[in-house]
Amino acid sequence: MPDRPAPPVTSSVAPPPSFVAPPVPQWRRSSRSTGMNNCVETARLGGAFLAVRDSKDVDRPPLRFTAAAWSTFVTGLGPHGADPHRVG
Repeated sequence: MPDRPAPPVTSSVAPPPSFVAPPVPQWRRSSRSTGMNNCVETARLGGAFLAVRDSKDVDRPPLRFTAAAWSTFVTGLGPHGADPHRVG
């Protein structure tokens, strides 16, 4: 039997997927901000999700909502927001 080169070794293991870093959220400050850093900021996430954070504590993990849930919440605040001293 003549010498033949061995067939090349093939791996059945797929290479690891390339890592794609998630996009950095683009935070938007509330239009009702007083400029004294006492407001909320929102950022769109992938899909139909929204992140909400306190502008005074940006290192804390943000809350995450569906866009529909956040819209329902904001609509429920009424025309004067969450100010308990303003009526109707």
